[in-house]
Amino acid sequence: MNNTGYVFSLCKGGLVKALSAWAVAFVVAASPLSAQTLEEAFVAAYLNNPDLQAARAGLRSTDEGVPQALANWRPDVSVSADVGASSVFNSTSTVDRKQHRDPKSITLSVTQPLFRGGRTLAATSGAENDVRAARARLLTTEQTVLLSTATAYLDVYRDQAVLDLNINNERVLKRQLEATRDRFAVGEITRTDVNQAEARLATAVADRIQSEGDLEVSRAAYKKVVGEAIMAKVKLPVLPTIEATSVEDAARIAVRRNPDVIAAEFDRKSALDNIDEVWGELLPEVDVSASLSRSMQSSGEDGRNDTAEIKLNLTVPLYQKGDVYSRLRQSRQQAAQRVRLIDSARRTAVEAATKAWENVATAGARVQSLKASIEASVVALEGVEREAAVGSRTVLDVLDAEQELLNARVAHVRGQRDESVAIYQLLSAIGKLTAKELNLPVEMYDPTAHYKKVRERWFGGRSPGGVE
Repeated sequence: MNNTGYVFSLCKGGLVKALSAWAVAFVVAASPLSAQTLEEAFVAAYLNNPDLQAARAGLRSTDEGVPQALANWRPDVSVSADVGASSVFNSTSTVDRKQHRDPKSITLSVTQPLFRGGRTLAATSGAENDVRAARARLLTTEQTVLLSTATAYLDVYRDQAVLDLNINNERVLKRQLEATRDRFAVGEITRTDVNQAEARLATAVADRIQSEGDLEVSRAAYKKVVGEAIMAKVKLPVLPTIEATSVEDAARIAVRRNPDVIAAEFDRKSALDNIDEVWGELLPEVDVSASLSRSMQSSGEDGRNDTAEIKLNLTVPLYQKGDVYSRLRQSRQQAAQRVRLIDSARRTAVEAATKAWENVATAGARVQSLKASIEASVVALEGVEREAAVGSRTVLDVLDAEQELLNARVAHVRGQRDESVAIYQLLSAIGKLTAKELNLPVEMYDPTAHYKKVRERWFGGRSPGGVE
């Protein structure tokens, strides 16, 4: 066999087989066998994420504002009792008298508000609007957690795929170095070509080590959000469909359905209710009170007094040091602030939807371009290898072609990750990244269940999910 045929056999038998092994290994790495899905990650985060659990507890706390406001319709009942001892000495011109008494009394009092200047109605309405705003913010937290889950999952997918590519690139370059040394041994190439192959292999080893570190960092971020370590290979999820058909449509949906916008609107309504509540402090109050008391030995050693009383009380405020007027002005400014915050929330939602839409379009186009780049780089590498086999290309040319193919594949993986994250960001912007909208196979948290239990509750201090 002549030298040209020997070199060609090395390239064909070494590099081509290595590239074939690279392709097979990459396909196996992307295989869905025993893979952990994004849906499973969503379910785990929905059940375990502490930020989401804390937001649910915060909503249950806000629920209690409604029964507290409704309590002003109910009577205030109290019992008071006292017991003591006294010694009384009476002295007159004819007789001296000394008495020892053990006075005791018990009083039952009932006060029923009749009119509080409309404050009870305003407070109840404000509390209900606070609850609605808190429910919207719970959706915001849920979307934030699920978006963080998707991002962490896709980061693991990206870093896992990049690591697989770098590992296989290292294997290919090892075989390339072996073939280069063989060619150097028969005098076909110089020591410089060998050194170039060695340098490229050393760089590949460094890239592989960096990829391993990046993957561990991504796995740690995943565990923080999901609460579970990722134990299996992950695969690129099937991308969900987007309800919007254009960037303008996405912006319109975001203005209507973004949870932050909804929460801001209920905050404004609550602020208006607060104005009515403060205004009610300037109006008269009417309540009825009744009491029943019994006193023993209050005026004599054997005396007893029983008293029953009922009264209609009218309180007309005349001047309260200007405090109520100041709080009334304050509440009106707060309402004006909430109106402006609605505009801010809408603009933020439109910006987020527009940005995500453009990112989806850009990333999608980039993925397609990178796919074409990979196909072209594969063809180019095959051509460079054939030309190198007949001596018209150097080892450095082959190494550069291999590096271009690796760079294209790594960029393609990163582009797939960016496109997927952008789609989930768009879902979040338009209020569709929730467990209900994603149809997750999990028992959905009902934000109204606790509210219904406590709204009309008169007694009991225990609260489900609270600290006992």
